[in-house]
Amino acid sequence: MNRNLSTSETTPRAMGWSMPAEWDQHEATWLAWPHHATDWPGKLNCIRWVYGEMTRKIVPGETVRLLVESEPQEKAAQSILRRAGADLERIEFLRWPTNRGWMRDSGPVFVKRMRSGEDQAAGPAALEDGRKDGHSPGAVDKAVVHFHFNAWARYPDWQKDRQNPERAARHLGCRLFRAEAGGGDFVLEGGSIDVNGRGTVLTTEECLLDTVIQARNRGLGKAEIEAALKEFLGVNQVLWLGGGIVGDDTHGHVDDICRFVNPTTVVYCDERNPRDANYRPLAENRERLEGMRLEDGSKLQAIPLPLPAPLYYDGARLPASYANFYIANAAVLVPTFNDPNDRIALGILADLFKDRPVVGIHAVDLVLGYGTLHCLTQQEPV
Repeated sequence: MNRNLSTSETTPRAMGWSMPAEWDQHEATWLAWPHHATDWPGKLNCIRWVYGEMTRKIVPGETVRLLVESEPQEKAAQSILRRAGADLERIEFLRWPTNRGWMRDSGPVFVKRMRSGEDQAAGPAALEDGRKDGHSPGAVDKAVVHFHFNAWARYPDWQKDRQNPERAARHLGCRLFRAEAGGGDFVLEGGSIDVNGRGTVLTTEECLLDTVIQARNRGLGKAEIEAALKEFLGVNQVLWLGGGIVGDDTHGHVDDICRFVNPTTVVYCDERNPRDANYRPLAENRERLEGMRLEDGSKLQAIPLPLPAPLYYDGARLPASYANFYIANAAVLVPTFNDPNDRIALGILADLFKDRPVVGIHAVDLVLGYGTLHCLTQQEPV
């Protein structure tokens, strides 16, 4: 495999690359072994067993690329994963230092394109935009987009995590696109966006347009941010929701409130208790969804998803949400919270994903870190 890192100022969209939908086939899921103790106060060992269960459900369908800090941590991870029943032959351990390990936000975001037969005929020396290892005509190439993680414009520990996309591109021998806007680095987390793989991306104003609380890209307005999303995700339109749910320390990530489940359909969090703090922002999002159109002009189908009853830690509300599910090749992993709505949410998603089982993963401890399954994972397309 070619390990040369190819970079370019050309954008994915300009070259016909785009981010595929999460339900498209994966080559791998990226995870980072949990080690940041203050993310899960007093629960770190429990969280490692949750990782064991997640990995056990993912590896029947794809490789897991697991970041570990050191050889001792790798051996400890292997012990837990083996005892949890995960197939270690399907896990690639990568000894890369990380600050926190929320791979949805700090990990590599992948785009891909279809090569033409003419590109192939040009020969390996002419192909500067991917691996030079002789794909067949029409084969899919993939690349990494580096969105310059800064710990949600909130925490000081991000310097190691910010290197994940470059390391991933080098490890895979694929192209690296450096996201830029307004003459500087463009900051974006994977949890702030969701794509349908057909030209549409969904996001929130609270997260990407904030200029006061957690401003990722100061000096950029809505038009500049839309342009950057289109260029580096390879999409044609941006759909904007308003705010996120209470307790989300990312300040409005879309993967806690609304997700594509197929090219024309989303599920969205719906709170019907008018006394709940989530009622008003989620009602506004519901109204926005009713008027949204897809890239071809057709109406977006929107299906309500309940929320569990509020969960708290040390007096603070946690962002417990069924929308933070992860679509792997072999299963859809859904966070559950020992709540009566667990069964309802699992049933709704099972009706929507007919091609793979929908599996609940206990997340009461996991959400102490202000995120669950989707926040911890990042898919790598085939």
